Amino acid sequence: MPTDRPVERITRCVIGLAVFGVGIALLLDAHLGAAPWDVFHTGISELTGLAVGQVTIITGVALLMLWIPLGETMGLGTILNAIEIGLVVDVVLPLLPEPELIVARTAMMLGGVVLIAIGSGLYIGAGLGPGPRDGLMTGFAKRGISIRFARTAIELTVLVIGIALGGAIGVGTAIFALGIGPLVQCFLPRLQISERPSE
Repeated sequence: MPTDRPVERITRCVIGLAVFGVGIALLLDAHLGAAPWDVFHTGISELTGLAVGQVTIITGVALLMLWIPLGETMGLGTILNAIEIGLVVDVVLPLLPEPELIVARTAMMLGGVVLIAIGSGLYIGAGLGPGPRDGLMTGFAKRGISIRFARTAIELTVLVIGIALGGAIGVGTAIFALGIGPLVQCFLPRLQISERPSE
């Protein structure tokens, strides 16, 4: 893990995770469908009565427990990811308006996807460690399962469970699934902190 420019890296990571959390809140508040993991989170929220952000935090911490047998290494960004996103969602969600017009809801949904991509670029680009969900994927990959298969299997599993629990699925789910990869690919190189050459 990079050790140069720690203040800049931590600042970017914290800002990125906050932006990510705001994006999730916008996506949820649009009521047009959430990202696969947030379908799962909203499903658990419906079942337990816990706030979505609280479920996000609990899920993140539980996933970190799975890192132990997988031999994954946590970084500061990993811990921040597990906690901060859920806190931001629970703070921001009650503050957002509840628009009825489909145009406004569509704008919120699209804005949420873009903010999640920007937040991803910032926190991944900070280089302080992967999020709990990403580490689960890379942990399986180290055991001979392709990244593509591991990511797809994990996303589909949590999506199916979330749907079964009554999670928020809709057109936003499809747009997120199709758009988040290209958007992160667009933003990450622009937001990544480049390594300084060793002297």
